Amino acid sequence: PCKCSKCMILCPLYRHSVNSSSTCTHAGGSWIRPVGFDTGVKTYNSLTRRKEPLILTRDRVATWYSCGPTVYDHAHLGHACSYVRFDILQRILSRVFGVSVVHALVITDIDDKIIKRSQENMSPTILARIYEEEFKKDMLSLKVLPPTVYLRVTENVPQIVAFIERIVANGHAYPTQKGDVYFDIRSIGQRYGKFSGSVSLPSESADSDKRDSRDFALWKAAKPGEPSWDSPWGGGRPGWHIECSTIASSVFGSQLDIHSGGVDLAFPHHENEVAQSEAYHRCPQWGNYFLHSGHLHLKGSAEKMSKSLKNFITIKEFLRSYSAHEFRMFCLLTKYRSAIDFSEGSMLAARSQLGALVTFDQGAQAYLRGQLPCPPLDPDRLWDKLAEVKGQVLDALADDFDTPRAVHAVMDLVSHGNRQLQPVAEADGAARSPAVVGAVLAYVRELFGLLGVDLLDRQGLSGSSPVVVDTVVEQLCQFRSRVRSFALAPWEAPPPQGPGSASARPRTRPDRLPLLEACDALRKDLAPAGVLIKDRGATSTWELTRRAAPEKDQDQD
Repeated sequence: PCKCSKCMILCPLYRHSVNSSSTCTHAGGSWIRPVGFDTGVKTYNSLTRRKEPLILTRDRVATWYSCGPTVYDHAHLGHACSYVRFDILQRILSRVFGVSVVHALVITDIDDKIIKRSQENMSPTILARIYEEEFKKDMLSLKVLPPTVYLRVTENVPQIVAFIERIVANGHAYPTQKGDVYFDIRSIGQRYGKFSGSVSLPSESADSDKRDSRDFALWKAAKPGEPSWDSPWGGGRPGWHIECSTIASSVFGSQLDIHSGGVDLAFPHHENEVAQSEAYHRCPQWGNYFLHSGHLHLKGSAEKMSKSLKNFITIKEFLRSYSAHEFRMFCLLTKYRSAIDFSEGSMLAARSQLGALVTFDQGAQAYLRGQLPCPPLDPDRLWDKLAEVKGQVLDALADDFDTPRAVHAVMDLVSHGNRQLQPVAEADGAARSPAVVGAVLAYVRELFGLLGVDLLDRQGLSGSSPVVVDTVVEQLCQFRSRVRSFALAPWEAPPPQGPGSASARPRTRPDRLPLLEACDALRKDLAPAGVLIKDRGATSTWELTRRAAPEKDQDQD
């Protein structure tokens, strides 16, 4: 068993002996390694401050709880970054490692900020519903998969009251004469501090209503004009931290596999969640893994993007200039728990990476259709590279979901493919290797598709079916190619007169030059509409690119 002096003292409080698989941490006692299904993934666990094998209590099923938004205003890119990053992790866990993720996300729809904002012109309930729907639409716009279930705080108040009652009965919380209920930090001793490390006991609080300055509210007594619910301690509403403990426990019980949120939530929110939940369930470990995403910073600023600092960009504003796929690529290029700098340069770099993938996709398609004449490929080399990259990607994703390393490996594969798919003017009779090109293309599409980046998404041509658009553009480009080939057909000009004249070389007939000019004009005219035609010798290929979104009038939201 664990020999840590803290664990030897504190574990009996919860009537549970620490087993031999536990590992000590420097704060908050020990972490007990779960027993169950090993996913093959190692992930950084904030409880131990190191990578741990991700072991689930049920076979191929992960219970996952996320702290959702407090819905009093529009969501911004800082929120988007966290939700997109964890969406990527869940996709990897599900689609690469075969784990079913049962994901619950709570909407905080009653809060000091909601109450303050609602005093302007509407009820807190209406305000919260408006911004909840806006949040859900933003998540869909960013291609974030919806959770298994959304839950609202206001619809779980009776369960929250019962949860608090049990914590009080277990000796870990106390009501005050004013009708508040506080969690008693000193009742759990040095177990408090799993994330913050603050385990020393402070001096008596100057606030006589609290027993300890660190004690936090489980229930807040009602104030005049505020929404309130009935409880054994009088009218009031839940504290911030208790809502997550109650709702997560109501869905998943006394054992949770994964809890996620932004790094700013580790303390005090997650710290207090853990204290409450373990006091309620009388267990030594409620959540097995805590995953925290890094902050989004505006480049050149050490401050995170937040509403309180008024340095935020809303998701809607962002999507006027960039696509959801470009933002997802931006997130994929850094580790999920690293801080990330947002700037025009970083977004253009993400757009460039995505553009390279789309260009390869279109070139490979043209080769498979026989429209891209190339020298003979080296198929064995490409097959070997494909197998190598598949192994590299799997290793990277199993190592704390290392998407930058995985993306780098795939971009190397794409680079190898592009070096072989070099167009030539004439390649009649050259041996072709469509199978390996098709295999590489299918893998690149599949991998980025499971990460949430669809290389076939026709965002620039919204309002039309992609199948119809592809068919129309294909027929148009084929017609242009036939006209262009006719115009470029060599013509033997009449030989020059006189002795010593140079022999005539094939050249374009003067009467067909207007056809070439019309072909060039069509290519230029289609480019702003998102149709990019590339003339490759005597043949042509095409691809659809994302059109720039039209600017909205300044008086629009």
